[in-house]
Amino acid sequence: MHRTLLLCVWILLLATLGFAVQRSLVITSDLRAFMPPARNADQRLLLDQIGDGPASRLLLLEITAPSASFERVAALSRGLTQSLRGDARFTRALDGETDPSALDPALLPYRYLLSTTLDAHALDADFLRGELQQRIEDLASPAAGMLKPWLARDPTLEVLKLAQRWTPAKTPELRDGVWAAPDGGALLLVETAAAAFDPSAQAAAIAALQAKFDALPGSKDAHLEISGPGYFSVLVNANTRAQAEWLSAIGTAAFALLLLLAYRHPGALLWAALPIASGALAGIAATALAFGPIHGITLAFGFTLLGVAQEYPLRLLSHRRAGARARESLLGVWPLLRLAIASACIAYFAFFASGVAGLQQLAVFTIAGLIVAGFVTRFLLPAVLPARFRDVAESAWLERLRLRLDAAPRLRALPWILLVLACAEIGFAPTPLWQNDLSALTPVPAALLQRQGELSAALGSPDVRYLLVLEAADADGVLALSEKISPQVEKWISAKIVDDVELPSRYLPSLATQKARRAKLPDRDALQAALAAAEKDTDFEPGPFSPFLDDVESARELPLLTPKVFGASMLGARLATMLSESNGHTLGLATLSGVHDAPALALAAARLGGGVRLLDLKAASESLVADYRARIGVALLVALVLLAAAVAVALRDVGRAWHVIAPMSLATLLVLAVLRASGVSLSLFHLVALTLAAGLGLHYALFFERRVDDPAEARRTLHATLVCVVSAVIVFGLLATSTVPVLRAIGLTVALGVGFHFCLSTIMARNSQHDR
Repeated sequence: MHRTLLLCVWILLLATLGFAVQRSLVITSDLRAFMPPARNADQRLLLDQIGDGPASRLLLLEITAPSASFERVAALSRGLTQSLRGDARFTRALDGETDPSALDPALLPYRYLLSTTLDAHALDADFLRGELQQRIEDLASPAAGMLKPWLARDPTLEVLKLAQRWTPAKTPELRDGVWAAPDGGALLLVETAAAAFDPSAQAAAIAALQAKFDALPGSKDAHLEISGPGYFSVLVNANTRAQAEWLSAIGTAAFALLLLLAYRHPGALLWAALPIASGALAGIAATALAFGPIHGITLAFGFTLLGVAQEYPLRLLSHRRAGARARESLLGVWPLLRLAIASACIAYFAFFASGVAGLQQLAVFTIAGLIVAGFVTRFLLPAVLPARFRDVAESAWLERLRLRLDAAPRLRALPWILLVLACAEIGFAPTPLWQNDLSALTPVPAALLQRQGELSAALGSPDVRYLLVLEAADADGVLALSEKISPQVEKWISAKIVDDVELPSRYLPSLATQKARRAKLPDRDALQAALAAAEKDTDFEPGPFSPFLDDVESARELPLLTPKVFGASMLGARLATMLSESNGHTLGLATLSGVHDAPALALAAARLGGGVRLLDLKAASESLVADYRARIGVALLVALVLLAAAVAVALRDVGRAWHVIAPMSLATLLVLAVLRASGVSLSLFHLVALTLAAGLGLHYALFFERRVDDPAEARRTLHATLVCVVSAVIVFGLLATSTVPVLRAIGLTVALGVGFHFCLSTIMARNSQHDR
């Protein structure tokens, strides 16, 4: 009765804590949390722009309808564009159609300050006469229906000129007023307000995009294709979650079957789960208390690393002696189990010492989880186990296996041979040791990446690798610098070094330029006289252009347009993504399209000087990854030294400590050798998996190295280790079959590690005991 009550209270407490954690848990997805602190300006800018830069927010769309005419497809394109322009989840939507209404009505009086017209012309009679004559010709063209509503207010069509200026320079063919793809579809370019690394916000934006398309008349027979970084982040997130859940379900079922076969008691499933569940909740709570919001990667990797704790209840269940209480049976192995817990915590502390915020979260989660899982295994789990329990040492097959292992050859030279071979393979493998290219780790199917390249080329969308960085004291300084280098940039385009450079000043001129243009605006009387003189030689009747006179008069009195005010508009949101603050300065990020000669472009940018440079995001990311790896490598090396010291002190015997640390270290080298022989370059995922495998291997080595004179106790040790090894191989072997690089890297590495750790621990422990 006492055991049942305690068990019910324990389960109820876990359920209550789980519910509370679920209600209050805040999960973040900012990948920058798992990046090391930047050491130079390029790395700082890279961290600011990962998933948040202008090019990474773009979605590439194509509408196709094989059974319909292109006119109908064009109508769908226009309808989707119009519906997106009023949605706060999107900062711009372009389909190739020049829409004068795209400019915020509140900004219309500013059009002469934004347009370049006044840089070359004055609003005098000669200029106005030419413009009015051109409007007469326009009214006879197919575009008359679009232009006629604007003539009275904007006879020089400045709004149309601005719309054309803000359209990318390299665009697809125009058909029926929209961009046409080579395969007959309609192309669109959409920019989201959410960052590309925020899958939930991107998912909401993409769902809204699809819903708006589905709501259009005639969309049932049409298809909307979406591509781009944001879409890929949603796709990868969903695919990874689906595969992880499916493989975890299979692994859990296999683990449950293994426990039933190993312990012949249905309660073993619950007893094995309670410490792990307790540790997981403790890890989440400790991390939330220490850091607040928890990163999604912390949870994913944290639960993986917490897999070490599955051994704690299994050791207790396997070491139950016939006729002895659970607590008494545990006391015989608790010193080693306690050392294993402490050693694993030391190893995982390396993540905290790395100085990377995300890895520090991972360290707190895992260490807290391991300590609590060990605590409840020691003090709570024995109290809820039944008094009668099957002693696994009574299994005849286990004794036969133990005797066969004892009779096997000693293979004393084998570890040294393996060490030489492993070092040779790691050092001389033809592929790079480390994977610095983050794009190589993408789980996006190659066909989708190829299709993105095709749509990007068709749309002339910005290059995601290069940015032209402009640095000044403030935002207006960036705009002024942008205007200053604009003539040189035009020369780059003429020289075919690059197809287009989207400078910040394309959207908003500097305050000085606005002020100069405003000074050129005539007063109402002068403008009215010039307009009257211009009208005499045209077919326009006098007096229809009063709204035009009102706007010019307003522009003379309006305050200059700042980036902050302009950023509140829909078009201004585009400029806002191009400006960022860094170390008390403002950076302007000019996107590039069609980079044909990167070295020549970098040289040309360097010659400009004065706060202008070309940023290669790929090179910056590779240097950041190298720094990242160095930090973690040093931390893991320090952890290994501390681990060896802790084991030596606990065992009070350097020789015994060697026979614990040596198989763990050699097994790690063998895993690396197999990966290198398979052409695999190592990434962060492999380092995390190697750490987990080493933690499991430490357990095997500690228990195999233990001095045991009783054959029955030796069988219990062998049974516990076999259950742990088989369960780990099943769970992580399943992950190794995944198509997601992260899951595959972790699964394959841990499964290999567990196998090598078990074999080497068995061989080297037997050699050690034979020498005593």
